[in-house]
Amino acid sequence: MESSIPANLRCPRTQPRRVDESYTPPYPAWVARVPGQVRRVVMAYFGVQWRESNYTAVANIEFSRLISYLGSTDGPAHIDTVCETDSAGFENRIAVAYWLDTDRLHRWLNSPDISAWWLSRDRENGGIGYFREILSPRLERFETLLSNTTHFEGVAAALGQRSTEDISEHAYWGSMRDRVPLSQTDALQPSGTLTIERDSPSSRRVRILGSENVAIIRSGQEWTDTSGRERALYVEEIEPTLRKGMEFLRDAGTQIGCYSNRFLRHIDSNGHLLEKTFGFSLWRSLADMEQWAESHPTHIAIFGTFMRVVQALEFNLKLRLYHEVAVLARDEQAYEYVNCHSGTGMLNSAAAVT
Repeated sequence: MESSIPANLRCPRTQPRRVDESYTPPYPAWVARVPGQVRRVVMAYFGVQWRESNYTAVANIEFSRLISYLGSTDGPAHIDTVCETDSAGFENRIAVAYWLDTDRLHRWLNSPDISAWWLSRDRENGGIGYFREILSPRLERFETLLSNTTHFEGVAAALGQRSTEDISEHAYWGSMRDRVPLSQTDALQPSGTLTIERDSPSSRRVRILGSENVAIIRSGQEWTDTSGRERALYVEEIEPTLRKGMEFLRDAGTQIGCYSNRFLRHIDSNGHLLEKTFGFSLWRSLADMEQWAESHPTHIAIFGTFMRVVQALEFNLKLRLYHEVAVLARDEQAYEYVNCHSGTGMLNSAAAVT
């Protein structure tokens, strides 16, 4: 086994691990590895939303335009397209884009066509909303976990590399924190509050300034290759329990420190649903996320159902799992919402704490 923390980011710990050095995980897992020239990654969520059916055609055109822009010069290293119907009944189409170079991102954002489209007053009118949530953690502030060695998702797909051996820091409560390199010397405590910026009191363009050490997680699953009993157990037992937990975080998560949660399903270039989903949530702190994972009934149900199923299948799974987690400095977050409803992303939580 090897450490999840790359050699160039290891240092003497002043913050304790959650298990001692003799711990051995009961099953293997791997992490994505970062090419040597990369200093930070960008995880960007670009969304189009609408509720009234008469806006569907235009919304699809706008989303197609966005996808075309992402394929232009200085575009991202990897893109996922996903969808959800949110709690307010709005359809959301989202492009999740990953850059490995912030200079390329800034050139892309500031290119004439893309800048003009985003800043146009047309974005602020009609029944379509637009948002972008751009997260750019430095390498010491994020971690990944992969259940397999061949199929990568999210930032791992952009990076294209993994650990040579399975890693030691997993399969125990607190391992997520132990994989974040900065946690060796920093407790990652939150500070500050979310704040709202508008160009004018009536502006439909809203920017959110994040607080310090906001934690994010993208946690996903793919059941494309499952069959027989494994597929039935996933569809009939794991997925409904997972969805219930995701809906709790979406609808009531602010009570426990979850700023926002989406349960997203992958779609192909024609909008057809794929057999891949992930939850994406933003939290006041890593500690709040850990508290939910370790003790809240909704996550205990998810974890318990999953463990019961994998034990029944004797850990012989074709279900693929992964996650990516980051703990973000204030200057690593940029949230902007244009003509969006008040429950979109960070808007609802920012209004509640401002």
